[in-house]
Amino acid sequence: MDVIEETAAELLEVSLIYLEKARVSINGHCAGYEAWQIILLAIGITLLVTKFFNWLDHPRYTLRQRVVTSFWSFLKGLPIIRGKVEEEVAKNVRKIDEEMYPTKEGDHFITRLLPDGLTNEQIFDKLNLYKEASFADWEGGKVSGCVYGGTKELSELSSKVYHDFAWTNPLHPDVFPDIRRMEAEVVAMCLRLYNAGPNAGGTMTSGGTESILLTCQTARDIAYEKGIERPELIIPITAHAAFLKAAHYFGMRAIKVRNDPKTNTLDVGAMRSKINKNTCLLVASAPSFPYGLMDDIEAVSKLAVKYSIPFHVDACLGGFLIPFMEKAGHPLPPFDFRLPGVTSISCDTHKYGFAPKGSSVIMYSDKKMRNYQFFVADSWSGGIYATPTMAGSRPGAIIAGCWATMMKYGENGYVQTTKQIVEETRYITEQLRKIKDIFVFGDPLLSVVAVGSDKCDAFRIFAELGKKGWNLNSLQFPASFHLCMTQRQTREISNQFIKDVRDCVKNVMKDPSKKSEGAAALYGTAQSIPDRSIVAELAKGYLSACYNVAMNEHNGVAH
Repeated sequence: MDVIEETAAELLEVSLIYLEKARVSINGHCAGYEAWQIILLAIGITLLVTKFFNWLDHPRYTLRQRVVTSFWSFLKGLPIIRGKVEEEVAKNVRKIDEEMYPTKEGDHFITRLLPDGLTNEQIFDKLNLYKEASFADWEGGKVSGCVYGGTKELSELSSKVYHDFAWTNPLHPDVFPDIRRMEAEVVAMCLRLYNAGPNAGGTMTSGGTESILLTCQTARDIAYEKGIERPELIIPITAHAAFLKAAHYFGMRAIKVRNDPKTNTLDVGAMRSKINKNTCLLVASAPSFPYGLMDDIEAVSKLAVKYSIPFHVDACLGGFLIPFMEKAGHPLPPFDFRLPGVTSISCDTHKYGFAPKGSSVIMYSDKKMRNYQFFVADSWSGGIYATPTMAGSRPGAIIAGCWATMMKYGENGYVQTTKQIVEETRYITEQLRKIKDIFVFGDPLLSVVAVGSDKCDAFRIFAELGKKGWNLNSLQFPASFHLCMTQRQTREISNQFIKDVRDCVKNVMKDPSKKSEGAAALYGTAQSIPDRSIVAELAKGYLSACYNVAMNEHNGVAH
């Protein structure tokens, strides 16, 4: 004990000597400065250090992302490069703009209110004219996903329901108790499908993106309550882009986890290694949008329980397939609220639930968690304002249409559509695997078949299929594409797709080293651009073109 005390005393004495030397040295260096100069210098150094620290410890971006972004920003800022980049981006945006709307001679956009209104007959004449501009015939079965129901019978049902409930708004449940009841019943039916307990709750939303945004906002606010100042969500690299949108909107950091190279599904071990004190949400897909593959929900649930972290299962795409798989003869591993770690699930009713577009359901294992989603302005001069989701007013007709569709199909109806879609998907998968020079990603169990190639540019196959009338989804990293099956893909359509893929691959393999041209080349170029901000500018140009009412000289002049 005495030895320790003596050592400590010696260390203290040495420390005091060095502190005194440091004091004398600093005072010596400051001797020639006035007090105000020293104060300004201290403030300047403090600001610089703070700025550098904030740059290193950004709330949304990792250090690597910040370094890469700063590098490309500096490079693009150089005079010799800046002009060329801006010119190339502008040229591509103009091209997108010109090709956005196919119009006839004499046609023009309406940009101001007409002096007098049109008759109903005139309105429908104009609507039919607009419909002629359609790029793809989705009713023919050659469109991937997009329209999941759309049958004549469903269209008639939805039209009648919309007519009866067009003016309803669930923001006023006292005025429209029928809509309030229908929404509650839709949520209750979905909770039952996902084996939720008695304390579970949920709401309807406008679509999968809003469902995902709300679960991320909920997880963020729970994290804030726990004292986590910079919440992070950990997502598979194949998770839906809506999780990145949520991170962007809510000031969170999205940590992307690689896939297992063998299965093309989430690498659970890699996810475990990313968990830290800031982790507020774990995410897995059931299935993923790009490849249509099921992540290991059960393994992630165990992680969630072990580390006491909320866990969201994104079933937006497979929401009305996976609950019926067992009765359709294709059982899956556990994926729902039966797993103790699962705290929320998103499920789109407007995909394989076949409801009108604009409806989804977000579910929580506990109503207390749902409360974080609700917004209340308790001191507003207009009264107490409370909403369950992001929107204030919502279209009650969409809720009614969703409810009516679920009533129409019933459990047995959904079992039959699941059986048809899944079996067609597996048939196409089996046949595509017989075609040389292409491969199918992973083991598709549900409704999406993703195709790539190690022998040629997959975007060329994608482009060739486009010439045959197929409207598919292009994917990147690696170059690939997928077909998302719907009720439209009958066995006849499936066989046509298989034949067309075989023919296109054969044609492309005549010159396997040839690069893509036209729109397919744009996909390939976008994938190869290391500075993703340039790709973002092109994408924003596309979005801007969707709102552009100016027309080129060949198409006429906007009025």
